[in-house]
Amino acid sequence: MGQEINQTQFNDQIFKEYERRLSQEIALLEEQLAQNLFSAIGEIGGYELESWLVDHNYFPSPINQKFLTRLNNPLVVHELSRFNVELNGAPMPLKGNALSAMAFELNQNWQECQEVAHQIDSVLMMIGILPTVRQSDLCLANMSELKRYRALNEQVFKRRCGRPLRIRINGREHLDIAHPDVMLEAATTSFQVHLQSAQRDAVRYFNASIIAAGPLVAASGNSPLLFDTDLWDETRIPLFEQSVEIGDQPQQENRRVSFGCGYARDSLFECFAENIAHHDVLLPILMDSPPQQFAHLRLHNGTIWRWIRPLIGFDPDGTPHLRIEQRVLPAGPTIADMIANAALFFGLARFLMNMREAPEADFSFDHARNNFYSAARDGLHAKLVWLDGSTVEARVLLLEEILPMARQGLETLFIDKADIDHNLGILESRIRSGQTGSSWQRAYCEKYHADSLHLVAAYLERQRSSAPVHEWAL
Repeated sequence: MGQEINQTQFNDQIFKEYERRLSQEIALLEEQLAQNLFSAIGEIGGYELESWLVDHNYFPSPINQKFLTRLNNPLVVHELSRFNVELNGAPMPLKGNALSAMAFELNQNWQECQEVAHQIDSVLMMIGILPTVRQSDLCLANMSELKRYRALNEQVFKRRCGRPLRIRINGREHLDIAHPDVMLEAATTSFQVHLQSAQRDAVRYFNASIIAAGPLVAASGNSPLLFDTDLWDETRIPLFEQSVEIGDQPQQENRRVSFGCGYARDSLFECFAENIAHHDVLLPILMDSPPQQFAHLRLHNGTIWRWIRPLIGFDPDGTPHLRIEQRVLPAGPTIADMIANAALFFGLARFLMNMREAPEADFSFDHARNNFYSAARDGLHAKLVWLDGSTVEARVLLLEEILPMARQGLETLFIDKADIDHNLGILESRIRSGQTGSSWQRAYCEKYHADSLHLVAAYLERQRSSAPVHEWAL
C-alpha cells in the first residue's frame, strides 16, 4: 500500500491480468524459497511511527500535504487521513547501541517534524487513538489526496454492495455505530516494529512474534477511548479489525485484519499463499517490473493487515529478504516508551526463536490468539496462558517471566548492557506502577472529570517532557 497508483477504475480484464501476474510471482516465491535464495542476513530492526497532526484547539488538523511539502523529508510520508503522517526509521543491525541509535534517530526526526508543524500552527502527537477525534472528522473529505486510498475505499464498498460498516465494541462501555467509508481506520495509529530475519530462521521468528504479541500488548496499552467511550485498553485492535471489513470471509481469522490463521510450519510461503487463497484482489495495479521484484504479490500482501505480517524486501545488493512486521503496538506515549516496547519485542522474539525446542510445538496458536485479545481488552490485568500451561495475570507474567526472557534475548544479540538496562528498566517501572498510557488516560479523566479536550492538553504537556509514561503525574 505504500506506492502511489495511476488509476482507480478497474475492469475484469485488468483483474484477470493482475491475478495472472500474482500466480506467476507466488510460484516464483515458492521456487526461490525452496532453493534458499532469500537473504541469510538477519537481526536487522526498523520501525514506522504513525502520528497525529493536532491544531491549537486539540482537534485533528487535516493539513498533512502542506506539512509534508514544507518538511520535504523522504522518511516522513502520507497516511490514510489528512491529519496523520508516518515517520520511518532506517534499518539497523540489532547489536551494540542499536536501541539508543534508534531512539536518537527518532528523536531527531520527531523534533524536525515538530518545528515544521509549529510553523503551520499545529503540533504532532503520538497516541493510539486521539481522544478528540470525532466521527465526523473521519470522512472522505479528510482522506489524503492519494489515488490509492480512494481506490481502496471504492473497492471495499463495491464488495460490500454499498452497505455501511458496522462497528460494535464491548468494553468498559459499549459502542455501536455505522460508518459509510474506510476512514475509521485512520483513528488507529501504531508503532510498527520490523525484524528482518535470515531465511533459515524466518519461521521461528514469525511464530515467536505471534507468541510475543499478547505480552507486548498488555505492557503497552495506549488506546482506551473512542468517541468519548471507554472501551478496551487497546481499542485500536477491534476498531481496525472492523474498519475495513469486506465480508468476503465470514471466519474471523480470514478477515482482512486479523491475528491470522495459524503458525507457519515449513516456510513463510504459506502466509503469502493463504493471502491469495483467502482474499480477493482489491487493487489490481499492473506494474512494469520483473516477477523477481514480487511487486504484485507485495501489493496484495499490503491490503491484508495481519497483526503479525510477513513482508518481502530487498537487501542493498538486491537479494530478497524476509521481514516480520509486528503491528500490535500503539503509538506513544513517548519515544522512550516506544523504544522500550521495541526492545521487549526484539529480545522476547530472539529468546523464543532461540529455544532448543520450538515453543510453538507445544503452545497452541489458540492460546497465542486468546492472549492477544485478552491483553488488548484488559491490559496488565489480563489473564494470560504461558508456555508451561499456567494462567497468570499479565503484570506478574511480564515481571517474572517475560522481562528476564527479553533480557537474555537482547544479550544474545550483543546489545549494549546499558541499553538493555535502560529500556527494560522503563518497562519494569511501568509494569510495577501499573501506569500504561491507557491507565493514565483513564485515571486523569476520573480524577478531574476531564473531557477529551482537557485530556489531550494534559497528555501533550507530559509528552513534551519526554519522560516515560510511568513517571507522568496526574
